[in-house]
Amino acid sequence: MLLQRLCTRSPLDLQRHVCRLLIRTPAAVLQGRANGSSFAYRSELRHAKRIVVKLGSAVVTRGDECGLALGRLASIVEQVAMLQNQGREMMIVTSGAVAFGKQRLRHEILLSQSVRQALHSGHNQLKDMALPVLEARACAAAGQSGLMALYEAMFTQYSTCTAQILVTNLDFHNDDKRQNLNSTLRELLRMNIVPIINTNDAVVSAPEPNSDLQGVISIKDNDSLAARLAVEMKADLLIALSDVEGLYDSPPGTDDAKLIDIFYPGDQQSITFGTKSRVGLGGMEAKVKAAVWALQSGTSVVIANGTHPKVTGHVITDIVEGKKVGTFFTEIKPAGPTVEQQTEVARSCGRTLASLHPGQRGEIICQLAELLTERKEEILAANKMDMDLAINAGSLSAALLKRLSLSPSKLNSLAIGLRQIAVAAQDSVGRVLRRTRVAHNLVLEQITVPIGVLLVIFEARPDCLPQVSALAIASGNALLLKGGKEAANTNRVLHQITQEALSMHGVTDAVQLVSTREEVEDLCRLDKMIDLIIPRGSSQLVREIQRAAKGIPVLGHSEGICHVYIDTEADIDKVIKIVRDSKCDYPAACNSMETLLIHRDVLRTPLFDQIIDMLRTEQVKIHAGPQFASYLTFSPSEAKSLRTEYSDLECCLEVVDSMQDAVDHIHKYGSFHTDTIITENEDTAEKFLHQVDSACVFWNASSRFADGYRFGLGAEVGISTARIHARGPVGLEGLLTSKWVLRGDGHTAADFSDHGTMTYLHENLPVGEPLAGQKDGNFRPRLLLF
Repeated sequence: MLLQRLCTRSPLDLQRHVCRLLIRTPAAVLQGRANGSSFAYRSELRHAKRIVVKLGSAVVTRGDECGLALGRLASIVEQVAMLQNQGREMMIVTSGAVAFGKQRLRHEILLSQSVRQALHSGHNQLKDMALPVLEARACAAAGQSGLMALYEAMFTQYSTCTAQILVTNLDFHNDDKRQNLNSTLRELLRMNIVPIINTNDAVVSAPEPNSDLQGVISIKDNDSLAARLAVEMKADLLIALSDVEGLYDSPPGTDDAKLIDIFYPGDQQSITFGTKSRVGLGGMEAKVKAAVWALQSGTSVVIANGTHPKVTGHVITDIVEGKKVGTFFTEIKPAGPTVEQQTEVARSCGRTLASLHPGQRGEIICQLAELLTERKEEILAANKMDMDLAINAGSLSAALLKRLSLSPSKLNSLAIGLRQIAVAAQDSVGRVLRRTRVAHNLVLEQITVPIGVLLVIFEARPDCLPQVSALAIASGNALLLKGGKEAANTNRVLHQITQEALSMHGVTDAVQLVSTREEVEDLCRLDKMIDLIIPRGSSQLVREIQRAAKGIPVLGHSEGICHVYIDTEADIDKVIKIVRDSKCDYPAACNSMETLLIHRDVLRTPLFDQIIDMLRTEQVKIHAGPQFASYLTFSPSEAKSLRTEYSDLECCLEVVDSMQDAVDHIHKYGSFHTDTIITENEDTAEKFLHQVDSACVFWNASSRFADGYRFGLGAEVGISTARIHARGPVGLEGLLTSKWVLRGDGHTAADFSDHGTMTYLHENLPVGEPLAGQKDGNFRPRLLLF
């Protein structure tokens, strides 16, 4: 049969098939399981070589349970074929024969009706004619060949060969049949053929309850078949696709049901199972039983949704890539709480933090500042461990090593900045922004409140942890921190110190450090739990987070392409000082100058010569813009792009014809971060400040001033180039939003209708003056839960 299938192929298809047999992904890439044990972590699934994909009835069939969901099936086939062509050994356990057969038999019954009966019964009667109940075995017999023909046609589009295998329980319980099955499957896999396995529902009898043998699962449904097959074939991974997202701690759809990301079999008692799916023989309880048995026999298992239209097209490949999809079964008990649990705890504790008196939040921040100096030896010792590991690994650039390094002076500066935040915390949460007397005894207030739960992702910059923590505390926000592995030891100590400071007012868990193997992309999917993401790191990190975050706002900027424009009326001394500081003070910073714009009249002047001499002395590599290059016979290397963020001792030098040309250049090539003009002409400066549409625009000042500490914000969570909520260096104010509080005296909307007795006043009241009955002018109303 196999030889016949190959011989009936076209010469081109046969050539492609033979090539795939010869050209496979190197074995070193797909190592499979080590010592026959299952994978301990999701990230290891990318090494799976032999994979079984189980397609549940709800995945394969349409909603009316009569016929196949062709679109879903096509996307699944595409993913399986892609993984097969990567050098993996793919097997499919499929349902659908009964549904496909039911569709065919119903069609045949309708066609076999007497033409005379159809003519005399009338259109409406024929339309409403009841069809007989179809026996499942007959449907399976009618549907198996058609189902296989469909699979074969779909896989042929990817030059992938398939083979059908029908099995029953006896094929596993009889040693000879089991060995024959094993041998056949191995031979098919060796020839790069995808076996498609199904129970022979045309002859199989109903499963007997409690028919499992000692240590062996019996074949009651396709869940148990897939588990038994995966173990028999020593598969690395079993992917069970159903119509639910994965395993829940209670029946899906109930109010408190929570999806379980990682399932440890020892926690099975905490699960409450619901009813089975709309089609098929098994339910979630059967899936879990089969999954646990396969896991204990050495095969990793993931249960996921194969019907969701937004994820079906990549659910299998996402699982194999180790992404957070469905429920991952592992024999390694999770060492700590999941990130979802951490988020819930942080949100609950954050509400308590927000309800504290401003002075109490300030005390926590002051205590954190004290601990930074008191425990500096412990912090620096942990930082030295991280530095030594990074230097020995050789994986970090000099700029990143500088960010990773902490020193006594850095810690002292951090402590000073934290104390500034503590002062600002006295007037943050609950501040009245607007007060309006809507009507008599009806007063409306707009007050500041925390955003909710913040997720801050930062790379090798441990000083970010206490800064962001202090800002979150001052603004009453719960905080999740995901630091780079390069600073793991330093981050751990700093987080312990932060929680110690928080404990003085019983809000220890308001700041959480995510130490599990969570991928950044997976964290960005928690749109129902996280309110704002703040990335602190390279432009690549920010771009990745902006792409991955769907449904969660991201505060930050992906690039810092900052310009300094030198006008014809610029002061020589100011130019040299500002350009040197903007480029050379900290080249890796996002507020460092990347492009120097020079008015054409400055060329061939002593000022221009001094600028070039200074840059050469500072060892700054110059890249010529196209206009500047046109003025020179022998120019420096031409800039590859005018939108380059060098983050090093390099910059682009370009010539413009006027201040307006400089503004146009900035708008075309800049990132709306920070841009500076150097001139003594006040009118020119004011036009520049007014026209440049960037978050920070400076006159006769270094671009390095675009910093929360230098702005007097105490610290910043980042610099935002967005146009809503917060822009520029974002400190305490940027972590607050507002809500409306209305105080009435039995008022209703009907009171203000045409027949009502009240009229609107809409009188603006001073926010600093107390209302009747309030004790102080800056009244802080009770906060509602948010």
